[in-house]
Amino acid sequence: MNALTAWLGRAGLDDPGHYKILAGPVLIIMIMAMMILPLPPFVLDVLFTFNIALSVMVLLVSMFTTKPLDFAAFPAVLLFATLLRLSLNVASTRVVLMNGHSGPGAAGQVIESFGEFLVGGNFAVGLIVFMILIVINFMVITKGAGRIAEVGARFTLDALPGKQMAIDADLNAGLINEETAKNRREETAMEADFYGSMDGASKFVRGDAIAGILIMGINLVGGLIVGVAQHGLSPGDAARTYTLLTIGDGLVAQVPALVISTAAGVTVSRVSSDQDVGQQLIGQLFDNPKVMFLAAGVLGMLGMVPGMPNGVFLLFTAMLGGLGWWLRREAKAREVEQRETAPVAEASPEAAEASWQDVQLVDPLGLEVGYRLIGLVDASQDGELLRRIKGVRKKFAAEVGFLPPVVHIRDNLEFSPHAYRLALNDVEIGRGEAFVGQWLAIDPGGAVGELEGRAGQDPAFGLPATWTDTGLRDQAEAQGYTVVDAATVIATHINHLLSTHAAAMLGRAEVQQLLERVKADYPELVDEVVPKPISLATLTAILQNLLSEQVSIRDMRRILDVLAVHGQHTTDSEELTAAVRVALGGAIVEAWFGADKQIEVIGLDGRLEQMLGQALSNGGGLEPGLAQTLVEQTEQAARGQADRGVSPVLVVKHDLRPLLARFLRRSVDSLVVLSQSEIPDDRQLRVARVIGAQG
Repeated sequence: MNALTAWLGRAGLDDPGHYKILAGPVLIIMIMAMMILPLPPFVLDVLFTFNIALSVMVLLVSMFTTKPLDFAAFPAVLLFATLLRLSLNVASTRVVLMNGHSGPGAAGQVIESFGEFLVGGNFAVGLIVFMILIVINFMVITKGAGRIAEVGARFTLDALPGKQMAIDADLNAGLINEETAKNRREETAMEADFYGSMDGASKFVRGDAIAGILIMGINLVGGLIVGVAQHGLSPGDAARTYTLLTIGDGLVAQVPALVISTAAGVTVSRVSSDQDVGQQLIGQLFDNPKVMFLAAGVLGMLGMVPGMPNGVFLLFTAMLGGLGWWLRREAKAREVEQRETAPVAEASPEAAEASWQDVQLVDPLGLEVGYRLIGLVDASQDGELLRRIKGVRKKFAAEVGFLPPVVHIRDNLEFSPHAYRLALNDVEIGRGEAFVGQWLAIDPGGAVGELEGRAGQDPAFGLPATWTDTGLRDQAEAQGYTVVDAATVIATHINHLLSTHAAAMLGRAEVQQLLERVKADYPELVDEVVPKPISLATLTAILQNLLSEQVSIRDMRRILDVLAVHGQHTTDSEELTAAVRVALGGAIVEAWFGADKQIEVIGLDGRLEQMLGQALSNGGGLEPGLAQTLVEQTEQAARGQADRGVSPVLVVKHDLRPLLARFLRRSVDSLVVLSQSEIPDDRQLRVARVIGAQG
């Protein structure tokens, strides 16, 4: 005994709960044994009774579940129940053909009872009843349940991407947490698997019905041959004995099959709700008193027709009329109770018209994708773009200095299948196309040769590019192309758009959160600057000015230090921005030139600087001809610097920088304007190009 206990412990079966894992293998072994080994009639009686009990249990479980996934094991149960019935048919066929000549009880009392009692010992009646059960099971229940399962599987799979997108949208919006989203994704996937399995499992039931017809025919023919040829029975006696046994065998198998088929139909045809099938039937079929009264009236008129069973019709008329009266009385009682308990505010028509809950705020950042790109943002499919967007936000926060809004993602069926669109405060800031399964080969300027594929351009920087197949990736890299996948293309575009529109994403709420973060390390400094002498609105304007010219605001300690000093003398956001820029000059220069001590820049001609200074002091604008010339020469100089791989940076006098930065930023996108005061003392300026030197 101790040795057995030790062996069970090593096998992991010493815990009684572990014996559940043996249920499937033991059942399969029993089914195989029934097909191979001869069984005595008593064992057949036990197994036939177990089969009937199992079918009834399956039907009851399917009736009392409230949604299909509550009985997710039903496809497997259907398979095992079908195999069990077929193995019982094989075992009973063996017993009937071997011992049928000895009398009706040769195959056990269950088969004898179904053959004698249920059909009165009349094999013709039994044969007709058996065929009717086959027709009901095969043509009506099984066919309908199979069709419902097929349509349900197709619709569930078609709706799967949309459901996953809805879950991700709720998660991004903060309506649910990660754990809830994970559970909902698993439930959605299980629902798709369930309907797919039910579509295939319904074929088991149809095959079982066909097998029942074939087995009955084989038993009839085989019984006649065995009875007449081997046991010397007359054709009439052999036909009567073996036909009754065959019909009893068929009925005892088809009745559970009909019950299982009904359970399958109930499972796949229900609509998910918090009620089981019985509650839905009673609650929806017998809930309207008008229906009861009309049905009672129709039956009452039929009951008055001479020759009809008047008593039965009038009895049902009275029952339905009484039920309708009781339902109407209950409905009136519920209305009175609701009127008495309802608050006065709910009855106000003004409150029912609209509320502040009806106001829908726009998403700070929204990404809409065509249906071909859904897989990139579907977490259940390990969407690569979701991870990339999280990385983009972290990178932005680390480099720029504040956390950008969450990107709310949704699909848009009106889009081109491969298109996407990024919107800031519901205004489009970027659009592009990406082709899942292909690679974008970008020409950085030195690529040689051409590639087969769809011509296009890099959506982030506008470089010429080609969408090509995976097989040409190595060739493209060998020719000097930069090759990236669809998720990287979109993520890079989003990163570029966030950097470009950083100022628009920073509002008072973000600045307040940024101050809370800084206050955790420098509480006295924050209290000294905000809200006095610098208000939250002024600080927001200063930070927006810096971001609009791609200056990082990570160094908030230094920014607040400068504002603490200069805020005592002025609250003008432009003057304070200029002071902050001087303090951040080292970081600004390093962002464009790295650690190079000698920096190559663009300068202004002395006469041009004098003319611009006079225009600034007089408060007037630039003369149109001068403005046009300034723009043209600046574009030419910036293009020349970019062609040589040098950042196009224009260095001017401190008081001219704000004017030229605002003016030239609208015309020359890539140009950066720095003041001479922002250049650290350890950097040496080398003016490579001079604007205005040509007159």
